Amino acid sequence: MKIICIGKNYHDHNREMNSKTPIAPVFFLKPDTSLLIRNRPFFLPNFSNQLEHEVELLVKICKVGKNISRKFTHTYYNEIGLGIDFTARDLQSECRNEGNPWEIAKGFDSSAAVSEFIHKKEFSDLTNLNFKLHLNGNQVQRGNSSDMIFVIDEIIEYLSKFLTLKTGDIIFTGTPSGVGKVAINDHLEGWLEDKKLLDFYIK
Repeated sequence: MKIICIGKNYHDHNREMNSKTPIAPVFFLKPDTSLLIRNRPFFLPNFSNQLEHEVELLVKICKVGKNISRKFTHTYYNEIGLGIDFTARDLQSECRNEGNPWEIAKGFDSSAAVSEFIHKKEFSDLTNLNFKLHLNGNQVQRGNSSDMIFVIDEIIEYLSKFLTLKTGDIIFTGTPSGVGKVAINDHLEGWLEDKKLLDFYIK
């Protein structure tokens, strides 16, 4: 399985990071060793002094597809979840300044926290999904899928031009503004609409 992450997909986050709005989806990959599941604790690595949270809506691919037409993209996913793309921001900045790839800042072990998945039929409108993240009881991020620059079906159509999508692949669809640093003993809680899907600690 692959973990495919979409970057720069919310205008407010782009402003927050002083990034330009892309004309096509920007994506990168995380290895399967980056998975953090079942609300297990995240152990803060010792190679970063600026480890940040980025809460995101997730989509799980349900069948194999390549060069998928937009009119069929909705048949390639059945489940929606919530995740956190942990980012070593200091390492990412160093890589960008030197013109290097920045997988080191995104693909490290346990950097992709993934919730349980919910069938999309439980939601009345996938283009109007609310989600939020609390840090130690305080809301730090809030987003809605209507604010995406590229919606889920656009993302799947675009990705399938370059990558064969396979059953079980997970797509992180981008983060809204409010990303910030985590520290040992922090408590992270994430909601998708009224369902709490993330609830774990930083160790």
